[in-house]
Amino acid sequence: MIAIVDYGMGNLRSVEKGFLKVGVDARIVTDAASIDNADAVVLPGVGAFIDCIKNLTDMKLTEAIIKSIQKGKPYLGICLGLQVLFTESEEFGVCKGLNVFKGKVVRFPKMELKVPHMGWNTLNIKNKPPIFNGIGAESYFYFVHSFYVAPEDEGIIAATTDYGINFTSMVWKDNIFAMQFHPEKSQELGLKVLKGYGDFVKKA
Repeated sequence: MIAIVDYGMGNLRSVEKGFLKVGVDARIVTDAASIDNADAVVLPGVGAFIDCIKNLTDMKLTEAIIKSIQKGKPYLGICLGLQVLFTESEEFGVCKGLNVFKGKVVRFPKMELKVPHMGWNTLNIKNKPPIFNGIGAESYFYFVHSFYVAPEDEGIIAATTDYGINFTSMVWKDNIFAMQFHPEKSQELGLKVLKGYGDFVKKA
């Protein structure tokens, strides 16, 4: 069973429906015990980094998520679920993240393009992850965000996207897959990503 973590933020039902549509057993959970008992964890989220960390901390979920990752269980982070893996965010002042990866979450610089970055954009795949079966180069996915991750270790970058600057739009290391785009909003290609993750979980 894949646990979709409900901490009060994110498109939980859309993510759950996406998994169910491709035949993957994924259930929304709200407690640490359910995360401990799950085969894999999905952390979606939309909104402010600081609120995400506060909610996870208040609900006593951070330790369970980190333990799950350390045990080698597959992890899928979507939008905020990507950002909170890093050391800190500069949104609303400095806020500490889970520090699974070294690096910062930073705002798009002032530029002519609109912020938030919202809508369809392509991925420049640098290191194709195993959950990307059937995903070709320059595939389009749906984004909505004002901040992006800046990893210290460029080796974890799976894909980048151009939006005024070339930013990291997906990371992958071992059992950790995390993306700035929203597979649950990305139609058929998004469903392929969710199925690819489900297939990876079965083999893990």
